[in-house]
Amino acid sequence: MRITILTDNPKSWVIPYIKGLKEKLSENHEISHIFSSKDIKKGDLMLILSCEKILKDYHLSFHKSNIVVHPSELPKGKGWSPLAWQVLEGENRIPLTLFEANDKVDDGDVYQVDYIELNGSELNDEIKHLQGLKTIEMILRYVDGFESREGIPQTGDETFYEKRTFKDSELNIYKNIDEQFNLLRVVDNERYPAFFLKDGVKYVLKIYKED
Repeated sequence: MRITILTDNPKSWVIPYIKGLKEKLSENHEISHIFSSKDIKKGDLMLILSCEKILKDYHLSFHKSNIVVHPSELPKGKGWSPLAWQVLEGENRIPLTLFEANDKVDDGDVYQVDYIELNGSELNDEIKHLQGLKTIEMILRYVDGFESREGIPQTGDETFYEKRTFKDSELNIYKNIDEQFNLLRVVDNERYPAFFLKDGVKYVLKIYKED
């Protein structure tokens, strides 16, 4: 098969996992990795991984199937940063949905639902690692069964998460660490580190596990 991998953010956390995915897929398939929808060419399957822009029907028409892996059980949890929001809600069993992309937000037919299990101690990098491994596992499973694929329309009430910004990493100085530990688990130490304000001064905190 001719498989295209589209990642419109070349600095995305998923890039190292895509590298491993390409190595496995290239054993039996022709692989092209692009970073802009302008570079889409005809093929059999497009993997839309960590893309921030919604593709139009025109972009999706180049391939027989265009899939996304989204960390929520659709139609619940559409939108931005669903994994982080669910951790903040206290969830430790996080669903991932592999579905067919269309020109709406997280709206297409579902092919697979799988889960990652957390124990409540993982920090952002560890959570992303589990997400990356499960994402690749689901994609490889889909590729293996490509000719017999059959999607199921989404059913039920849909919900949407908002995009997280640096403001969402703010700690409340009147709450203790235990009350805010899940927030510390999902902050990005480089892009959106935890911080708090006191007497008009901003203090930045970074969290790591001791080796």
